[in-house]
Amino acid sequence: MKLEAVTTEYRGHARDLGRQAAESDDIDMVVALGGDGTVNEVVNGLLHAGPDPAHLPGLAVVPGGSTNVFARALGLPNDPVEATGALLDALREGSERTVGLGLTSGTPGSDDEAVPSRWFLFNAGLGFDAGVVGRVEQQREQGRKSTHALYLRQALRQFLGEPNRRHGTISLERTGEEPVTDLVLSIVCNTAPWTYLGNRPVYAAPKASFDTGLDVLGLSRMSTVSVARYATQLLTSSPERGAHGKHAVTLHDLDQFTLHSKVPLPLQMDGDHLGLRTSVTFTGVRHALRVIV
Repeated sequence: MKLEAVTTEYRGHARDLGRQAAESDDIDMVVALGGDGTVNEVVNGLLHAGPDPAHLPGLAVVPGGSTNVFARALGLPNDPVEATGALLDALREGSERTVGLGLTSGTPGSDDEAVPSRWFLFNAGLGFDAGVVGRVEQQREQGRKSTHALYLRQALRQFLGEPNRRHGTISLERTGEEPVTDLVLSIVCNTAPWTYLGNRPVYAAPKASFDTGLDVLGLSRMSTVSVARYATQLLTSSPERGAHGKHAVTLHDLDQFTLHSKVPLPLQMDGDHLGLRTSVTFTGVRHALRVIV
């Protein structure tokens, strides 16, 4: 193989490099060495003109971040050297697969109609969890290291400062179905697990898969008692069962739906805070990307 290595220099650089690779006639594969945010940028560059797995470069991922959800969901080792060895074996054997991805877009007729579409790999969220991601990003900008302890502290602070935790502002709407209303939290999953705490997988939507549509976990109440119960369920979750209960809503294999909020709420995709939104349309796109694994 002929390998060209490029170091990213600014936010969005990996997206630009992915787009250049997609438009090139002589690049067969892009290897992303970094965390989930870097991989997300590369994929958004590769798919800037839409998915075309048969003709676009394949993607290989070497985990280099703090959590590496996407790489681990593909079954790769979390150690970058071991993952590199696994990828070299896959290349020798011609081993690859196509995976489905999530796509967000502005909702027609809403204030966010003109927001550009964006792909996500493994999860997105509107509301509480996106607020936590935003708080963590602020701490990282101040020089703090991204750790699981930092996420847990910011989750507690987000909970204590959450003004709508008893009466949610989010509704989920899809064609031909009654809307799901008054959600405080909405987590969209494209695979399982949702995330990791160290080596512990956390399953918000255990049935989610790269081979199906999108799954949703919604909570309609976040009182102290209910949060303690659902947090315990998530921390002890398994591939068979995630969060469940009176105020939990789980939906599986959705092709398209829209999340509306009565007030602007934070949005995150693949752990990247994207600002405040009042309406986001989600689409599950099957067989969107060819990955080496």
